[in-house]
Amino acid sequence: MDVDAVVELVDRIGLETVLTEMAGYIEEDYRRWGAFEKSPRLASHSADGVIELMPISDGEAFAFKYVNGHPTNVARGLQTVVGFGVLASVRTGYPELIAEMTITTALRTAATSAMAARHLARDDASTMAIVGLGAQSEFQAHAFRAVLGVRRLRVYDVDPAATRKFIANMGDRGFDITVAGSAAEAVVGADIITTVTADKARNHILSDNMVGAGVHLNAVGGDCPGKTELQVDILRRGEVFVEFAPQTRIEGEIQQLEPDFPVTELWQVVSGQAPGRRGADQITIFDSVGFAIEDFSALRYVRDRMVEAGDGARLNLLASPRDPRDLFGLLNAREETAMPVAV
Repeated sequence: MDVDAVVELVDRIGLETVLTEMAGYIEEDYRRWGAFEKSPRLASHSADGVIELMPISDGEAFAFKYVNGHPTNVARGLQTVVGFGVLASVRTGYPELIAEMTITTALRTAATSAMAARHLARDDASTMAIVGLGAQSEFQAHAFRAVLGVRRLRVYDVDPAATRKFIANMGDRGFDITVAGSAAEAVVGADIITTVTADKARNHILSDNMVGAGVHLNAVGGDCPGKTELQVDILRRGEVFVEFAPQTRIEGEIQQLEPDFPVTELWQVVSGQAPGRRGADQITIFDSVGFAIEDFSALRYVRDRMVEAGDGARLNLLASPRDPRDLFGLLNAREETAMPVAV
């Protein structure tokens, strides 16, 4: 399933319907968390960025995603994040789906954020601040409207070009948008704060005095060692929820804290084994770094929609000799076909 097929899928079904349905798939898989074989992603870091493999299996299907994170790519005219994914049968080992996962990752990240906020934000949350208006920002806005009904946005980016891009994309989509002059100004009056910046550094996009009682923080930008967005005092004031603690302690905001700092894994909340928000004044923090179960869910979703619509294309990727033990016979057949005929 290539980029065009995913774009056509979103166009046919509708962006917010896709986000809502994908959030449902992700929540369903979080509820059966114990069925999955899980591990932190394999990451290869360099001065320019990171390349990662994210594997996971539920015993019936195996999935992995190849994804990068290169913040300086923008200066080269390239995407910061690109990816592709594979969904395979555990029974045969054969891959059943190969899919682009650049747009799909943007969709699943936003869907996961909104799904988490449904459990962690106040029920009356109606205004969201977005700090960082890069490639993920529009997806976040649509996901929070689709899943939580949030329509009022307060937005800020240090790069005026990013702000112009966001307004051009979102200006006629039915949101009430206020462009702020700083991150501190953007978060004033916000019930939900989403930070989604790309800079690979220990930044303090939000300081402690910028976060008031009752706020839900959706911290998306920190996703590798040495990359953070929140001042550490915020983490100590609120309750922190994570996807997979062994990975988040390496890559998330909580890498700034002691190794035994208490966190709650989101699956525990989704499955009813731990409380989410416990009061209107509580500060909740979703320290999201992205986890393979979300890619598994996203691949399941696009596969199901693809099968329904008959989309996608078949690739001649797997060798299929008449005799499964005679792989070399495929070469023989080609050689015989190409052999000149004697006259």
